[in-house]
Amino acid sequence: MRPFARLTACTLLASTFAVSGAAYAAGCSESPAHEAFNVQGLKSELMVTALSCSAQDRYNSFVAKFRPKLAAEEERLNTYFKSAYGRNAMKAHDDYITQLANVQSEGGLKAGTIFCQQRVAMFDEVDALDDGADLAHYADAKDIIQPASFETCSAPAAVAHSRSTGKTRARRKTRA
Repeated sequence: MRPFARLTACTLLASTFAVSGAAYAAGCSESPAHEAFNVQGLKSELMVTALSCSAQDRYNSFVAKFRPKLAAEEERLNTYFKSAYGRNAMKAHDDYITQLANVQSEGGLKAGTIFCQQRVAMFDEVDALDDGADLAHYADAKDIIQPASFETCSAPAAVAHSRSTGKTRARRKTRA
């Protein structure tokens, strides 16, 4: 496949899965998993910005300042994926993180040269926040692109296994 065709195919695929954080959050704003997805989305967006705009020091400062909150939200994501995907949790979580970075990087490519001018200011905004609660509110208020819509109000308590196929089934809500 030619590089341009490959890029176009990837762009179409990524845009098929992309939805805004606000769209997938409808009705679930108080869920711990919802907050974890928002904070992870913000963290990823800042990482993409840091790598694209040579702002790694700013990203490292962000991570150092909010380390306890970021760790707590990562644990909530782990709990969500374990509950929703059982023994496939690690793969599903890794896929989510990869898709998140890819869809956010695509946004940077679309924005072109103005991307850094638009995004680097987010480091000033998060630097002005006082604590992890402020970070969660900030992440919720931002329209962070997510790769898929997960049903974050309540993950299934147990994962059902199909006897006929041996495949794991987990309830999740996605938008294409």
